[in-house]
Amino acid sequence: MLERFVHTETSGSVLLFAATVAALIWANSPWSASYFALWKLPLQLGRRPLLSMDLHHWIDDGLMALFFLVVGLEIKREVVKGELSSFRQAALPIVAALGGMILPALLYFALNRSGLGARGWGIPMATDIGFAMGVLALLGKRIPSSLRVFMLALAIVDDVGAILVIAFFYTPTISLPALAAAGGLLALLIALAMRRVPISIYVLVGFFFWAAVLRSGVHATIAGVILGLVAPIRPKFRPEELVESAEPLMRNFRAQILSKEKLSAEATLTVLDQLLRGTDSIAERLERTLHPWVCFLVLPLFALASAGVPLSTEQLKPAFSSPIALGVFLGLVVGKVAGITAFSFLAVKSKVAGMADGLTWAGITGVGILAGVGFTVALFISGLSFADEALVATAKVAVLAASLAAGTIGYFYLRFSLRSNSERT
Repeated sequence: MLERFVHTETSGSVLLFAATVAALIWANSPWSASYFALWKLPLQLGRRPLLSMDLHHWIDDGLMALFFLVVGLEIKREVVKGELSSFRQAALPIVAALGGMILPALLYFALNRSGLGARGWGIPMATDIGFAMGVLALLGKRIPSSLRVFMLALAIVDDVGAILVIAFFYTPTISLPALAAAGGLLALLIALAMRRVPISIYVLVGFFFWAAVLRSGVHATIAGVILGLVAPIRPKFRPEELVESAEPLMRNFRAQILSKEKLSAEATLTVLDQLLRGTDSIAERLERTLHPWVCFLVLPLFALASAGVPLSTEQLKPAFSSPIALGVFLGLVVGKVAGITAFSFLAVKSKVAGMADGLTWAGITGVGILAGVGFTVALFISGLSFADEALVATAKVAVLAASLAAGTIGYFYLRFSLRSNSERT
């Protein structure tokens, strides 16, 4: 599961990078007007405008809810039976992620204590797991498996922090009737999860829950996270139950094949297929189905819609002199590595956490640098932070510059330091 997850993330990061480059080229080409007009195209769901938004908001509130649904599923998987399932395993990445969120936010806030820029303190807190894992993949076998696992667990905890920040600090006015409807649907989802209903029913109720959250004023991506967290993780059949049910069916299947009873054999195969599907939980099936779509369609489309910022001299000059841009850049490039390394050191020295075999301080520092690749969630929070398009563009330019710098520095740092450690060993 971990290998498939990492492979999908790293492959998707290539397409994400290509979409980012395409957005920047398009937004700064003679056809830039068509780029910005495209995302303002109005779209509505159904004949009656139950849900009516422009294309950009459908991507932000609709498709990105799928991204956060996968994040919620990843969090649940890691907490229930993954790297965050025990305190000993989870302590170091949790503490490191806290440092990687707190220090960047403080650095940003120190430069933007008041004024319109003060709302952007959440931007440099986020890490883009796809790009970070993609850089690690470029280093190949130099990277020990323990370092990959640490990076993955840290990024998932970082995602939890980003979700909480969005939920509590970037939510506009609340509609109580819609929120009450969302609460009722959530209670129904929890009841359905306990009854182990078919996945189609869970998805249908989940759609209405998302729509209610969207109408309530709470950011719709929170609905995606909640859906992931409440998705049933227990399968319909345990392995031993599958064996008990499958043994007589297999005997019948063999007898039907020998007697050339084609129709009966096909019916038995259908039952066996249903039994095998029953050993997968709804959470596992949703993650396996949605993860490739999110990596290869949702995130590249989001990057294409969000990364296109004008890069003319007139627009870049104020961006480079802006405290918003400086706060975002320093928060991601300096605050991330300082916070992750310092908090990890304190956790290990105080015996709160231990280091896994193969994990070194050079590796932790390298992961801290790569965590400065904010990109997806950082761009997302940039759009939530400011109403002024000029400030949003400034923040996005800083996110792109910081992500490029952190990815490049992290790659060469890990390439050199891990080779040096290997030679000393």
